[in-house]
Amino acid sequence: MNEQTMWILIGLAAVVLIAAIVIVVVVRARRPRVPHAPRTSQTTAHAPRTGPAGSADVDEPRAHSPPANGAPAGGVAVDEAGTGEATAAPAFDTPAPAQGRLARLRARLVRSNNVFGKGLLALLSSDKIDEDVWDEVEMTLLAADLGTEATDELISNLRERVKIEGSRTPERVREILHEELLKVVDPSLDRALDTERKDGKPSVILVVGVNGVGKTTTIGKIARVLVAEDKDVLLGAADTFRAAAADQLQTWGSRVGVPTVRSDREGADPASVAFDAVDKGIEAEVDTVLVDTAGRLQNRSNLMDELGKIKRVINKRAEVREVLLVLDATTGQNGLSQAKVFSEVVDVTGIVLTKLDGTAKGGIVVAIQRQLGVPVKLVGLGEGPDDLAPFEPEAFVDAILD
Repeated sequence: MNEQTMWILIGLAAVVLIAAIVIVVVVRARRPRVPHAPRTSQTTAHAPRTGPAGSADVDEPRAHSPPANGAPAGGVAVDEAGTGEATAAPAFDTPAPAQGRLARLRARLVRSNNVFGKGLLALLSSDKIDEDVWDEVEMTLLAADLGTEATDELISNLRERVKIEGSRTPERVREILHEELLKVVDPSLDRALDTERKDGKPSVILVVGVNGVGKTTTIGKIARVLVAEDKDVLLGAADTFRAAAADQLQTWGSRVGVPTVRSDREGADPASVAFDAVDKGIEAEVDTVLVDTAGRLQNRSNLMDELGKIKRVINKRAEVREVLLVLDATTGQNGLSQAKVFSEVVDVTGIVLTKLDGTAKGGIVVAIQRQLGVPVKLVGLGEGPDDLAPFEPEAFVDAILD
């Protein structure tokens, strides 16, 4: 091959290479591009070792106004001397309004208690209501944890009305049952939470209960209820014995822009932490301070005495206006013994009944109120963050009989 031929071949190779490059560039330029989804910024708060139940069910974030003193929404870490240390503020959730909660909870209550209501309606709609039927009615009511006293009263009233009226059409039987059940649930009890500021100080709500009933989760859900009602709230992490309790409470608060006062030292004096929380609440001019406490065994007098101390210490700074006892509805009559002991130590003002959707024993509502003279104020019917709502007697009875 002579030199001229070689240069011709080199030139042809160069032309081919350039043409290939041009083709690739043109093809890529004409290929349609898939747009990238816009990035959304989110600040992550201090991650707890144990997150709140149902925390995966996240609503759209909103900008909830911070507390009056400018405390960060992510929480305030407070040592026993009362000095604060700010943490980062996360994106906020929008708590569900009360009306939406009630409709959803009623639907769940209908499903969970339907066996109880259907059983009563079927028995009292029978062509012949003899002693055997009344015995079955009694067993149904007792199985629902209504309690002996309330069961006797309800059966006595039903017997009299069925005997006098004689009519047993399903519609009329339902009306009679609704009226009589509503009486024993007692709609006259004051079920409102005292959450308003008075005399320049916030309302202090102390939340108590035995181990494992979900007090910390319940406080987080109550905070969401109050935030949905435009209340300024502060949380006090006075459960200083369970390692993850303060982290868990802070996570609940940070998701709705509520600060948390906690100790930096595990095992710190819970009364001191509670006092600091109330002090910060007064300084921040919040409406409500919710104080978490460690789980207590009702048969351990030293633990119950400590709970009494927490309340006395708080009262030196601001009045404890509500003491809410958290009870698991699935424990049935065992919850009554718990309630009695707690009521003797800290004067319980209201009951929060959780897991009411997990049992057909809705009668526990009546039994607790009868024995303590204390109303059920809030009910939980699920694991989601907004599955807690004010207790409404009429809606409760409707759900049982639907």
